[in-house]
Amino acid sequence: MVHKLNVEDITPVGTSRLRCVLSQVIACMSPNFLLLDIGMAISFATIALPDLLNSDNDLFLTETQASWFGSLSYLTQPLGAIVSGPIVDYFGRKKANFLVNIPHLIAWTLLYYAWNVPSLFIANALLGLGTGIMEAPINSYVGEISEPSTRGALCTLTQLFTSIGVFVMYFLGTVTTWRVAALSCLVAPLGSMILCLLVPETPVWLLSRGKEKDALKALCYLRGWTTADQVREEYDALRDYTRKLELCVICTSTQETQECPHNEMNMFKRWLLRFRYIMLCKETLRPWTLIIMYFTFYVMSGLTPIRPNMVNVCSAFGMADDGKNIVLMVGMITLLMSVLVVGLIKIVGKRKLAITALLSTAISSMALSIYARHNLDDSVFTYDVTTFPTETSYVPLVLFYLMAVFTGLGIPWVLLGEVFPFQSRALAQGFAAAGNYVIMFIGSKTFINLESALQLWGTFAVYAAFGFIGTVYLYFFLPETEGKTLQEIESYYNGELRTFADDPVINYFKRFKKKV
Repeated sequence: MVHKLNVEDITPVGTSRLRCVLSQVIACMSPNFLLLDIGMAISFATIALPDLLNSDNDLFLTETQASWFGSLSYLTQPLGAIVSGPIVDYFGRKKANFLVNIPHLIAWTLLYYAWNVPSLFIANALLGLGTGIMEAPINSYVGEISEPSTRGALCTLTQLFTSIGVFVMYFLGTVTTWRVAALSCLVAPLGSMILCLLVPETPVWLLSRGKEKDALKALCYLRGWTTADQVREEYDALRDYTRKLELCVICTSTQETQECPHNEMNMFKRWLLRFRYIMLCKETLRPWTLIIMYFTFYVMSGLTPIRPNMVNVCSAFGMADDGKNIVLMVGMITLLMSVLVVGLIKIVGKRKLAITALLSTAISSMALSIYARHNLDDSVFTYDVTTFPTETSYVPLVLFYLMAVFTGLGIPWVLLGEVFPFQSRALAQGFAAAGNYVIMFIGSKTFINLESALQLWGTFAVYAAFGFIGTVYLYFFLPETEGKTLQEIESYYNGELRTFADDPVINYFKRFKKKV
């Protein structure tokens, strides 16, 4: 059931546009530090594996253990992502942003003191669990405190901070040991917890809990530290919207008009019915399907599956630079692309950017596959340094950097923050993030199996195929959401089934179909 909220961007009278935007940027800093932490967590295995794989030290990993260590965090992330939704709904967006730092505080400390393989695995599993728990608080908070015209940029800034975290971790991998890198990462969760104390809760969540005065105060903060009179119009619209949300979702979904009988119902049965009408309605299932499909094609298009073993992959291709330096450069490229995406989204929109990025990533993966097929020996295996080629080339290095560029332009996480309705937003985001981490686990864990069966050229050919198929899927099914309010997006998915996106080329051929 969709309840429309007709609120456009309203800069309060007497408040500059700069102050209005700045207040929202500052409010997003706590979740941005969470994303900084996530970026470091997902790239930690990349700097640790080269030193741990078949090492001469007391603490080392075999090939099989290395494969599991590189993908284990992705296996525990879905559990965290699933419980993040209920945490966000119960504690609120702000408190959840504070509490979800705890698993990573423990994990980074444990990694610094890791004394054997089980302690390494437990710490990495905690990193994955904490990363999963962080997803819903971040996306819910940023999506709900921002205006339509700034939401795309703010959601992209969250992607930027993830990229900064990746770059920082890769940089630490070149200047210090993995233990010291883990200890340094404690700065991110501690910083997030401190910043969280300085920002307000989202007005929509406060209104949903009947805290109208606190909601008005929060809205004044988020619109440039202004007065209540200057945000009255937006506040009244938000209040009307949340009052409609208070209606029994079962009654409104079934069009029942008599007095609501569902409060008297068995609690478990009522929960099942609410789940059915909130989570299984078309305005939740349609965008969830889109997000999961996008995540699948994005993750499996090349860079993500090889991330844990990226240093060795670069050496196996015979790239003309040290593997750790290449990884650092990839982190820098990802960071620069995240900055570029902020501007590109406003210029070209999310739809064109997503399609172009995925297609270009697929082409880069295919080019690497062709190079490996014609230039690498069949014995080359990324988990065995003795098989690496002695001759190096700049060709695979350039192709690899291009793949990093186009992967960095992908925006699945930006879409995740805006496509779900309020009532299902936190839980749906949690399930979507969980699905993504399952895909990341499968991609990372099966890399060694694909390479063993198909060699490097066949592995990258598979990744290229995912990219090409994903490009076609996005072209037909990804709508443009840039500049749309959350309620307009919700209404789009609540309407008639969109088999194809609203695209000029598709619409041109639809005209002929109608005439026939």
